[in-house]
Amino acid sequence: MKIFALSDFHLSFAVDKPMNIFGENWQDYESEIQKNWNAVVGPDDVGIIAGDISWAMRMEETQADFDFIRKLNGIKVIIRGNHDYWWKSISKIRAFVGDNIKVLQNDSVTIGDTIFVGTRGWQTPERNRVQSEEDKKIYDREVMRFEMSLQSAGEKGDKKLVAILHYPPFNCLRDDSPFTKLCEKYHVDAVIYGHLHGKGGRGDVVYTKNGIKYYLTSTDLLHHQPLEISFSK
Repeated sequence: MKIFALSDFHLSFAVDKPMNIFGENWQDYESEIQKNWNAVVGPDDVGIIAGDISWAMRMEETQADFDFIRKLNGIKVIIRGNHDYWWKSISKIRAFVGDNIKVLQNDSVTIGDTIFVGTRGWQTPERNRVQSEEDKKIYDREVMRFEMSLQSAGEKGDKKLVAILHYPPFNCLRDDSPFTKLCEKYHVDAVIYGHLHGKGGRGDVVYTKNGIKYYLTSTDLLHHQPLEISFSK
């Protein structure tokens, strides 16, 4: 079983939110995702989509978007992004998407020899900037949810542990954060995140911090090509 990741699809088959207004890299990108994904991801592989799945406002508007995702090879693992406004009841989402799409929300799922955990996360404060009270409240809550997700995995044993966040787990200077410290505490093997686009990509698609690989997987930054996750040091 191989593991791939590609995030921030921003699908809008049922709503009027075309992504090509953000540049040529988004022109007909859905067909590029489908072609590239199915060329490398096999039926027994796992594909991670780290949030910002659909521009829909209501779950019933996501039908065509999830029809698209269902046509992608492999078992899909998804989490919520900051633009997934349709994301409400986790039980209804799981019933809606079907068995071949695993939905994470402050919990975990084991597929083969790998445990996947995840939550949305929030903007990590930059140096010399003070968080607003509201941002701090949300950030602290997401840190707590991330640890709940890690705890739900139990003892990893010989399994690999992959953590999925939508927001970057560190600031632009990649300082230590509560998220990175939890990854180290629970011996996470790889971290997948998205959210960043264009010039906000901060350069490195793969960044190693304190022995853990962090993968930035926004689809536009990867030219809509799924990134294979490696566990080699």
